[in-house]
Amino acid sequence: MKDAPIVLLIMGSDTDLPVMQEAADILRLFDIPYEMRISSAHRSPVRTLTLASEAAGRGIKVIIAGAGMAAHLAGVVASKTILPVIGVPMPGGALCGVDALYATVQMPGGIPVATMAIGKAGAKNAGLFAVQILALSEPLLGELLLHYRIEMDKEMEQKDADLQAR
Repeated sequence: MKDAPIVLLIMGSDTDLPVMQEAADILRLFDIPYEMRISSAHRSPVRTLTLASEAAGRGIKVIIAGAGMAAHLAGVVASKTILPVIGVPMPGGALCGVDALYATVQMPGGIPVATMAIGKAGAKNAGLFAVQILALSEPLLGELLLHYRIEMDKEMEQKDADLQAR
C-alpha cells in the first residue's frame, strides 16, 4: 500500500503541471509521499478552502501551491491552515509571471507564504524547501539533503573540468 501523502501540491490549473512537476520530481527523489491536486482560488474557492482546511487532519505537513496571473492560491490556502505554505508563481500572462510573483509574495502581515522564484526553478526549490522543513523532524531526510548537495557540487566540478578540457 502506498504511504499516505505528507506534502500537498496544489495548482490553479492543469496548465501549471509542467512547472509543478519539478516539485513532484524532487519529492519523489527523496521518497516523500505527496498528493497533487488542481484547485483554483477563483474558479473553485470552496474546493480550495476545503483542501486547505482538511490538509493537516489528513496528515499533510507542508503545502506547495502554484498559480499564475492573479495567483491568490497560496494566500487563500495559507489563510485556512497553520501548515507551512510554499508559493510558486507561474510564468506566463501579460507580465510573464511578475504579476503572479507579486500576488504570492505580498501577503499581509499575519498570514505568511514562503515564496519561491517564478517557474520551474521556483517549483524545484519549493520541493527542496519542503524537504528542509520535513528534515527538522526526520533526520534521515537531512542526511539525504546533504548528500544531494554534495552530489550537486561534484556535478559542477565535473562540468568545470569538462569545460577546461575543451
